[in-house]
Amino acid sequence: MLRVAIPNKGSLAEISAEMLYEAGYTGRKDPRDLHYSDTRNGVEFFYLRPRDIATYVGSGALDVGITGRDLLLDSHSEAKEIAELSFGDSTFRFAGPAGTFADLSDLAGKRVATSYPGLVGTFLAQAGVQSHLVKLDGAVESAVRLGVADAVADVVSTGSTLRKAGLDIFGPVILESTAVLISRDASIEGISTLMRRLQGVLVAKQYVLMDYDVPKKFLDAACAIAPGIESPTVSPLHDPEWVAVRVMVPRADRNDVMDKLYDLGARAILVSAIHAARL
Repeated sequence: MLRVAIPNKGSLAEISAEMLYEAGYTGRKDPRDLHYSDTRNGVEFFYLRPRDIATYVGSGALDVGITGRDLLLDSHSEAKEIAELSFGDSTFRFAGPAGTFADLSDLAGKRVATSYPGLVGTFLAQAGVQSHLVKLDGAVESAVRLGVADAVADVVSTGSTLRKAGLDIFGPVILESTAVLISRDASIEGISTLMRRLQGVLVAKQYVLMDYDVPKKFLDAACAIAPGIESPTVSPLHDPEWVAVRVMVPRADRNDVMDKLYDLGARAILVSAIHAARL
């Protein structure tokens, strides 16, 4: 059976479970369970701390896992990213007291607090900056105020938490992270099926099906507005001057596309959700 590592808690855990369910897998019913066998799909799920998943997969103890790109890089394990899953996005930046730091080089010889010493250490080393890293498990924004560090490297969304602590963001982006599928050997039997199913879920979340009727003389213009993944499906109608069209449209663009098609002359424009896909 394919051995899959799944986050057991946190933001990654809930969305991972939802994606796997949409992909046709069954998971644990009791949140306290650390192991579940989905015999129908030939998969064993192991529920682990997100930070430990890269270590288990990189050692070969488990075949594949879902974790954050940040946690993968921080672990320095032998696991590799094999697919991006597009959820759990986060951005890592440096921050320090207002007016103290302007550039990355200003961190030379300074103490930098972070929960990701592997990730930040590699970034600083590649930039040729030598700093002393102070490892903390969380709430790193308090490190400067408490005198533990001169600057911090942390996850930033709006930056409001850092500003409340009297810190300003500076320097380049350390990492744009997201949830990823990782493995030491992507050729292991079953991984390609898992990847294909998860990618089908991503397509279903990112696209909708749009059906509409349009005068045949406007068909080329309509297809230019919504070209689809490969090409729209066009079917004849009883009225020979009209055709019916079905096409996949990015979910975020659906209303704009509907407006443009309607202005062109299309009618009976309907949008349907996609529950599964294979492209």
